[in-house]
Amino acid sequence: MTKTSRLLYCLALLRIIIPYLLQNPVYEPHRDEFLYLAEGHHLAFGFMEVPPMLSVFAWLTHFFNDGMFWIKLWPSLFGAATFIVAGKIIESLGGKSFALILLFFSFLFGAYLRMFFLFQPNAPEIFFWTMIAFSCIRFTQTKKNKWLYVFGLSVGLGMLSKYSVAFYTVSILLGLLCTKYRTVFSNKHFWFASLIGFFIFLPNLIWQWQNHFPVVVHMHELQQTQLQYINPSDFLVAQLLLMFPCVFVWLTGLFNTLSSRQYRFIGLAYVFLIILLLIGQGKDYYSAGVYPPLFAFGATALQKFTAQKRKYLRYAFIVFSVGLGLFVVPILLPVLPPEPLANLYVKMNIGKTGSLKWEDLKNHPLPQDFSDMLGWEEMTQKVAKAYSMLSDSEKNNATIFCNNYGMAGAVNYYASKYHLPEAYSDNASFLYWMPADMGMKNFVLVSEDPDEQHHDFAKGFTAVIKVDSIITEYAREKGDYIYLFKGADTNFEKFFKAKIAKDKAEFKY
Repeated sequence: MTKTSRLLYCLALLRIIIPYLLQNPVYEPHRDEFLYLAEGHHLAFGFMEVPPMLSVFAWLTHFFNDGMFWIKLWPSLFGAATFIVAGKIIESLGGKSFALILLFFSFLFGAYLRMFFLFQPNAPEIFFWTMIAFSCIRFTQTKKNKWLYVFGLSVGLGMLSKYSVAFYTVSILLGLLCTKYRTVFSNKHFWFASLIGFFIFLPNLIWQWQNHFPVVVHMHELQQTQLQYINPSDFLVAQLLLMFPCVFVWLTGLFNTLSSRQYRFIGLAYVFLIILLLIGQGKDYYSAGVYPPLFAFGATALQKFTAQKRKYLRYAFIVFSVGLGLFVVPILLPVLPPEPLANLYVKMNIGKTGSLKWEDLKNHPLPQDFSDMLGWEEMTQKVAKAYSMLSDSEKNNATIFCNNYGMAGAVNYYASKYHLPEAYSDNASFLYWMPADMGMKNFVLVSEDPDEQHHDFAKGFTAVIKVDSIITEYAREKGDYIYLFKGADTNFEKFFKAKIAKDKAEFKY
């Protein structure tokens, strides 16, 4: 093993360890992590929001007793693997230690610090995007057909991690088509490899067909509720801010690839991807997977540029990256408890950076992701309090119902600790997991609505009690309420079953 390879693997190991040391232990799993963890209890070839790959790692997390270490391990491993693949691109280009250090900074002082620590589909997605690029680069370097099969495997497995892999696949194929490597389309091994990728993805495609393509309805809903508010200029500016401490590295990589006859397809793939995301009004982080190859090319180019007479620039690059990086780390991971962190943001004037803006387009004391990591165990404790108010006979016909997937996922995550039955919701994939014959004679309701007891459906119960509310400061769920509904009449049970049937019917394309 060469000195460069040893450094690569050592830095990859550090990439796994450092986020564990940075995040303050007061924070709980993220709202979305609860959803993906829940999918591990309902293994299938697909889900309403995502393909099935992450559910396998969720199942493994449950096997290891759901500890935070395991929840964070899988995205950390994908982050390390992505770093290694990008490092291998550097090695294939003749890059050495300094290029690896610049690459490491890009993984440590940018959006990847958070994206490779949250248990979300972004982590495997970015890895497979990078593998797609790596396989194409190695094919152009070696002309060996085995790399076309790596390409096919990467596309197939990538599509099982997140559907946006299709965007990068189209982009890089367009890049190849616009260069001398368009001859790959006449290579029979390319088509055999593509067929293998298709067959890998086929089980999920069949699942979508059997379930009337809920992903189409989900994306339409996302478009109506979130994506329509995205401004193209904000999206483009965000591309610079996502990895700002090392922005000069990937910009160098973009220039280097676009001006190279051999690797121009990588730069063109970036251009095509950005155009596709602008047309589709994608969120700024949807492009995150396109940057590792650009960082690899940029780091290698900067190393060669400073190899002889300009070595002093290396110190400038390091000071710039580390100086700005230390500034952004508290924005990327919650390194302090909520109140001290909110006070730090005030002192640093973080509000002007847009990092505190939530989906409601307003600034808040903490980033939305961090507020989504608070208040969940308190919620479960108060659900248990309400559930304990039922008699043993009432519990035999009782249900815990939550208004969104974060609530339901959190209650289920802590359920064994507080001796609670499974919680249900009609939100996201939880809608599929509701039993058709679920009784609602008595139920504990978790809702953000302060007036649930005044709605018409509440008249069908003998008793409605507002038990408690969430008071955890800085939590996004602060102000949510816990209700206890007892003694439903037959009309309500009919109403509820009709509502669930209607909700399920809406997710059919």
